[in-house]
Amino acid sequence: MSRVQLALRVADLEGSIAFYSKLFGTEPAKRREGYANFAITEPPLKLVLIEGDSGEDTRLDHLGVEVAGTDQVAAATERLKAAGLATFEENDTSCCYALQDKVWVHGPGREPWEVYVVKADADTLGKSAGTAPDACCGTTACCTPDEQAVDSARTPGEAKAAAGCACGG
Repeated sequence: MSRVQLALRVADLEGSIAFYSKLFGTEPAKRREGYANFAITEPPLKLVLIEGDSGEDTRLDHLGVEVAGTDQVAAATERLKAAGLATFEENDTSCCYALQDKVWVHGPGREPWEVYVVKADADTLGKSAGTAPDACCGTTACCTPDEQAVDSARTPGEAKAAAGCACGG
């Protein structure tokens, strides 16, 4: 099993849940305070809704690929590193009401992507270690392409300390 994840930060969580329930013809698979996710079969999609600030437009929080196992996260990590991309790895992290292993990369437009596996449910929203204070799952702390190039030669801890971002090598 593998599916694309789209995480949106929404001002009106209940209105968004109602809209996406109608759009995809299904109810959320998980609902928690300030959070909902849909596990949509067709098209294969994990839609995550994270409550944002009142009155703000919906915005992209982050993108991802959900995979079935930790071995697939490890394989993606090696493939991404071999392709020359700066990666930031997190294992046994609590994020978005789930215990996860994941690897992060950023696209040329600074869009954050994660490849992750959900290992278990969690009781709290949590956030990844490489995240900005207002972001869930590593989303607004993002490196520029120049920072990514510099970070590829550093350890993840050194990269975050130097650049204040979620990239690492």
